[in-house]
Amino acid sequence: MSRRGPFALCLLFLGSCQWTSPTSPPAVSDAGTAPVASAPAPVPTAAPVPEPLPPCRAKGASPLSAALDYLDTGRYPEALSCAAQASALEPDSAAAHSARGEALAALQRTAEAQVAYARALAIDPGQPDALLGAAHLYAVQLPSSREYDELGALYAERGLSQSDAAPELLPRFALVAAMALNDLGQAAEALQRAQLVLAREPDNREAAYEKALALFELCRFAEARAAFGTLRNDPQRGAHAHYHLGMLLEREGKWKEAREHFDKARHASPEDFPVPPTPTEAEFREEVARAVAALPEDMRKDLTGVPVRAEELPAEEDLLSGEPPLSPAILGLFRGPPLGEPCDGTETPCRSVALYRLNLARAVRTREELREQIKVTLLHEVGHLRGEDDQELAARGLE
Repeated sequence: MSRRGPFALCLLFLGSCQWTSPTSPPAVSDAGTAPVASAPAPVPTAAPVPEPLPPCRAKGASPLSAALDYLDTGRYPEALSCAAQASALEPDSAAAHSARGEALAALQRTAEAQVAYARALAIDPGQPDALLGAAHLYAVQLPSSREYDELGALYAERGLSQSDAAPELLPRFALVAAMALNDLGQAAEALQRAQLVLAREPDNREAAYEKALALFELCRFAEARAAFGTLRNDPQRGAHAHYHLGMLLEREGKWKEAREHFDKARHASPEDFPVPPTPTEAEFREEVARAVAALPEDMRKDLTGVPVRAEELPAEEDLLSGEPPLSPAILGLFRGPPLGEPCDGTETPCRSVALYRLNLARAVRTREELREQIKVTLLHEVGHLRGEDDQELAARGLE
């Protein structure tokens, strides 16, 4: 499920609204059980040859000026032609490569846009348009990943730090930074960036959404409920607002009201909010028990005396047990010190693992995916039991 949905791709200051999806690997057919001869090696498919660009129609202006004018009016093929000519005539012009990157990104030629922005920033690491374009490309346009979000945040923060940056660019950098930081789980920093935008642009709905999301992640539930309440009727953000209001009401035990908000989110955006494959409490306990039984012997040994509990939602005291708070959407939790460290007597039992039924069901689309996510979450918590931190677990694919 996309956390923001398609509205996050429509940053008006960049003049484009695109979405790129990762391509699927080609299917491999079964060669059969008794082949007469080995199958021939597959012939590599040549990359498609791009269409030649038409000549730049600069209309008396320089190619770069013409490219920027075309970008301003949303004429991206013409902008690309002129930006390509500008970068060919002036290969050391960061502005020309940046304009080319923006046109390529708008045309969804994202791999080429990455190279164009990289070249612009290699020439001038502080080029504002290149920083903003690259930040948006990595944090918003490309498929979400920790690496892309980190790059998006880095470029946006670098743009904010430029002392000579045009004042009108600051809220744009701050908005992309807020998006990337929220995706990275750095809600306190995301909140600061969203508030920076709203101080300059009080009616910015994108920033209002990022603020509401950061408040939710920081467990400031009353403030988050009020913030999401203002977005319920927003045509682009309403589904996500209803979804989060449902989660907030669920935490209060207001199940009927929560379900009404979940239904509204699903009606407005069924692709983002499908019906979750929620097992009954008994079924969930059975799935958790099976996952524990399927662990390698050494992990089961480490779990001796460590109960693995099936719970509904994270308790507020668990979420607020550290600084910063844990996300209300966590899938599991390890309580207590790692193996080998003494217990301080505050936990009974000393160590335990919790897996959260409702959050896990919302994180997947099918029962099969749920079983796999229970397994991954359990492995993550066993990693904490063994002393690994989140960064080490993420590096092993157990984020």
